Amino acid sequence: VQFVESGGGMVQPGESLRLSCVGSGFDFRNYALSWVRRAQGKAPEWVAVIETDGGNKFYLQSVQGRFTISRDDAKTTLLLQMNSLKPEDTALYYCALAERDGSDWSVYDYWGQGTQVTVFS
Repeated sequence: VQFVESGGGMVQPGESLRLSCVGSGFDFRNYALSWVRRAQGKAPEWVAVIETDGGNKFYLQSVQGRFTISRDDAKTTLLLQMNSLKPEDTALYYCALAERDGSDWSVYDYWGQGTQVTVFS
């Protein structure tokens, strides 16, 4: 399993970024997928999850209404449109395979290099 994330950058509050992740080495369309972020000094947290076929989407409450997750199975690509960015969104963002864990989501231990998002005033 491999992931290659891209699209991060340094932006000011209120600006937008679009993250992209190309997955390989697994049957992309058969897995729920997630964006996970890790801020410095904090535990990783899933930001958004999209189920197979793009049917259901789930968001961390703090990004609800600002972030949109989508997938293109033909291109084995996962996307995250991030609008109205805030300094607290600053983190290293990864994509991951996801699975239901009761009422929550957990991710498989496969990681790419991530893409850094920095929101500064």
